Amino acid sequence: MAHDEIFLKKHEDKRLRQGHLWVFSNEIDTKRSPLEQFAAGDLVQVKTDEGKVMGTAYFNPQSLICARLLSRKGNLKCGVNFFKERLTNALALREKLFSKPYYRLVYGESDGLPGLVIDRFGSVLSVQITTAGIELRKDSLIAALIELFSPTAIVLKNDNSQRQLEGLDLESFVAHGELPEPLIIEENGAKFKIDILGGQKTGWFYDHRASRALLATMATNQRVLDLFSYTGAWGIPAALGGATEVVCVDASEGALALAAENAALNAVENKMQFVRSDVFDFLKQARQDGQLYDIIVLDPPALIKRKKDFKQGYEAYRRLNQLALQVLAKNGVLISASCSYHLSAENLHEILRSSGRHIDRHLTFFACGGQGGDHPIDPAIPETAYLKTFFCTVSASL
Repeated sequence: MAHDEIFLKKHEDKRLRQGHLWVFSNEIDTKRSPLEQFAAGDLVQVKTDEGKVMGTAYFNPQSLICARLLSRKGNLKCGVNFFKERLTNALALREKLFSKPYYRLVYGESDGLPGLVIDRFGSVLSVQITTAGIELRKDSLIAALIELFSPTAIVLKNDNSQRQLEGLDLESFVAHGELPEPLIIEENGAKFKIDILGGQKTGWFYDHRASRALLATMATNQRVLDLFSYTGAWGIPAALGGATEVVCVDASEGALALAAENAALNAVENKMQFVRSDVFDFLKQARQDGQLYDIIVLDPPALIKRKKDFKQGYEAYRRLNQLALQVLAKNGVLISASCSYHLSAENLHEILRSSGRHIDRHLTFFACGGQGGDHPIDPAIPETAYLKTFFCTVSASL
């Protein structure tokens, strides 16, 4: 059966022709395609104003991004076989990159599954659905996951603000099987206990894997400060890499408790301290106390979630980096990261340049990092590239 049609306004097909998958509500010819005739999650054929088929999308008339293409073909059937094909393609890349089943299995648009993120934690799958189009087809998705991976458990991690924009509930739950307790994953030779239901996002952040491995290689005999440490993903590799002391700072008591468990799991608890504090307050107090660290990891959560928040968020990144530089030892290393899509690499570059000059330090970049290969970037969709990391060495002014 043919899907209903939506027609784009004249000249509004350019982005789709270039490879993007999104259609915004103001790009639709609402006289030919009244939005109220569609229900959230409906499959539609997207057509140009001249009637050429651009592909099959799912639709939500209440969302700014009202259509997301699933295929360049018209009248796509989106059932179990569709998900099996996309999942198999995604798996092929991950199995080239990783020898063990610990990675992001699906990264939304880059894997041809907009609105879907899946992290693989061994035999457990953490699924984050952020659109009505995928939500409506989650039974087919789960059936495909069971058939392909025979997971011990599938968790639907629904506590995401993007779901509110799509009119979806925010309750997370185990949709299949039973969660093992404890659930332990591996990354770069370290082990971590994770909490999917109570943790942030899918329960873990695989994206910094390569940068954390690089940190471990330079941590020998260093005093390390891990800011916004969460459950120890940076700090524990530093301790395993030979750091003499690692101070983890986070505002979440639960995250720090899990970080302490992870330190014990890796037998580095004697090297680590866990401080519950606002990071701004901690840095100000450390400066007053004359504390200095050889390596500082500054990996905050997204401080610019919407474009309109740019000015305020930019200032927060600037203040954080400037404060961190003030407690960095001579010839120390600052690892500065941002996961805010709206803060470009050029923006972070400028923040670091100006912060170094403000406190009269000679700052250079010796390495740059970004999201791992299990977060592949679609060159036609700039929104799939979000993570940027600068490794900086900082010395006295020339």
